Amino acid sequence: MHTPVTVIGAGLGGLTLARVLHVHGIPVTVYEAESSPAARTQGGMLDIHDYNGQLALNAAGLMDAFHAIVIEGRQAMRLVESDGTVLHEMADDGTGGRPEVQRGELRRILLDSLPADTVRWGCKVSGTRVLGEGRHEVTFAEGSTVVTNLLVGADGAWSRVRPLLSDATPEYVGTSFVETYLFDADTRHPAAAKAVGGGSMIAPAPGKEIFAHRESGDTLHAYVALSKPQDWFAAIDFTDAAAATARIAAEFDGWAPELTALITDGDIAPVLRPHYALPTEHRWVRVPGVTLLGDAAHLAAPNGEGANLAMLDGSELGKALAAHPDDIEDALTEYERAMFARSAEPAAFEGAEVHGIDSENNTAQAMLKMITEQGQ
Repeated sequence: MHTPVTVIGAGLGGLTLARVLHVHGIPVTVYEAESSPAARTQGGMLDIHDYNGQLALNAAGLMDAFHAIVIEGRQAMRLVESDGTVLHEMADDGTGGRPEVQRGELRRILLDSLPADTVRWGCKVSGTRVLGEGRHEVTFAEGSTVVTNLLVGADGAWSRVRPLLSDATPEYVGTSFVETYLFDADTRHPAAAKAVGGGSMIAPAPGKEIFAHRESGDTLHAYVALSKPQDWFAAIDFTDAAAATARIAAEFDGWAPELTALITDGDIAPVLRPHYALPTEHRWVRVPGVTLLGDAAHLAAPNGEGANLAMLDGSELGKALAAHPDDIEDALTEYERAMFARSAEPAAFEGAEVHGIDSENNTAQAMLKMITEQGQ
């Protein structure tokens, strides 16, 4: 089988690329390892920025659909000390440039904007190989293959396409999230719900922090960050929810109970999310007929920009291919030059790790100083 553009991965970046190509009348097929759009929960809230993610959605012609899924009020943010003191609060007056949506809803509007046969589900890539003259063959786990003139790896941190371009592999950055969810929070977890407020809350400290978000409905989603080696987490049995919860909560001994409740009162078993990154300013020499986008190209520790950059990568690649219909290599060269520069820019995420979570300066006071200076 032969397709003009083959995309591996139906995440936000791959689907944005497919949508922009579709808008420009360029045939594309997306192969996704998951068995269906509902195969797993698609993560939590995303703030979609006016300087990258929204530009991608505009190029995809989906701004009206995007505005329809924005959850009002969720741009509010609180900065809190470990004793529960609110140091700073930013209200959501509807004018901020980072409206919040559920990741699953964003993926849905992208999928709904594509012809039904664009995404081939249950296609797990087992290998890729060069055929020459810019052509590549992709082999799937069940044994089928596809040959393409343009292969795009939008398949995330552990990309099966990346080895065609680079020997780089993600490495653990020294921090991990432990995720928890509290459902029906206002009635069942009122103290934690009051602490988080109507949007997000961050409580930083050296080597640790609690970040929580009010999602759609009455759900609190907490990301408990710890700067610990992988061996430390490996010693915790996450199949024993009670024991794992107690071990994580012990790291926050002495913190306000309304904050530690985000750990101890979780309505699901805690989920470990180690953070990996590719080398800073990851690059490769141009290889005919293949490129990468999103985490496959520039995986970084969470900084608020990952999904937005993946979507912008997808839209910019799509626009470059539309602008150079007779010269794929010119399109890829133009795209990669801009993408390399874009992904190297330091993230300007309000509330991101000020000096790194393991720094003695990872405090609410230091973060408040940064926010104050940004506002001057």
